Amino acid sequence: MTVATRGLVHGVQPLGQDLACIDWSAPWLSPWRNMGEPIARRVSVLGAQPAALNLATQSAWPDSRPVPIRFVPQADLPAGQAYEQYIFDSAQCPTREGLHDFFNGLAWLHFPLIKQRLNHLHVAQIAKTGIAPVRGPARDALTLFDENAALMRAPDELWEALLAKNWRRVFVDLRPQWADTTLVLFGHALLEKLVYPRKSITAHVYRAHPATDCIADMDFWVADSLSAEKLASKPFAHLPVLGVPGWWPANQTPSFYDDTSVFRAARTQVIMAG
Repeated sequence: MTVATRGLVHGVQPLGQDLACIDWSAPWLSPWRNMGEPIARRVSVLGAQPAALNLATQSAWPDSRPVPIRFVPQADLPAGQAYEQYIFDSAQCPTREGLHDFFNGLAWLHFPLIKQRLNHLHVAQIAKTGIAPVRGPARDALTLFDENAALMRAPDELWEALLAKNWRRVFVDLRPQWADTTLVLFGHALLEKLVYPRKSITAHVYRAHPATDCIADMDFWVADSLSAEKLASKPFAHLPVLGVPGWWPANQTPSFYDDTSVFRAARTQVIMAG
């Protein structure tokens, strides 16, 4: 199987301490490790995530190419200005210390086109509806994608079983098909939660059809496919992440999937005769 992929605690964390809890050998972090692990180490030296992320940005985008984003301390966000509007206007991302914004920074570095697309869609919705106490379905869906999405390239048979929440079929009967599946954990809150893995952690999976399994192709294809209307229609399948074959030792035993508090059956709609 090819593995390629703001939140729980929003307060300021001691510099670098929470990043030291990341197990970079976790299979869901394999596509993030080459860039993420050195950045985490650099935070402990520089004492600030924005500076460490900006150094990685300089390496990823040479001077001859435009940098998609720069990272600034959270205090740079003007009082009363919407976070997404500030990013759109300044190409700067306010960044707090801690796991949540660390993984958000990694998402910008790995998937700049998707992150830019989500930001532009947010700003378009703000222009349409303003900043309301309650977000509408489009902005809710944009936030859900940004925080908790996983991107999946999978055979039709496996995808249909996942949509149906036919867990025995997804993880036992069709287990060999996971070798032909690419799963990328994108949401930064999702990645944050998985620093402390729990069986109940569930991703909202968005099906992708890139030409290849490389991150750049996934980034381009997904960004091009996203719209506020499409996301508001909730085009997601639910996936308890630790059920992915090869991602958690206990799931080698089929009874792992018998836990109905995690692997819940699909809801059936009851139609009452009038």
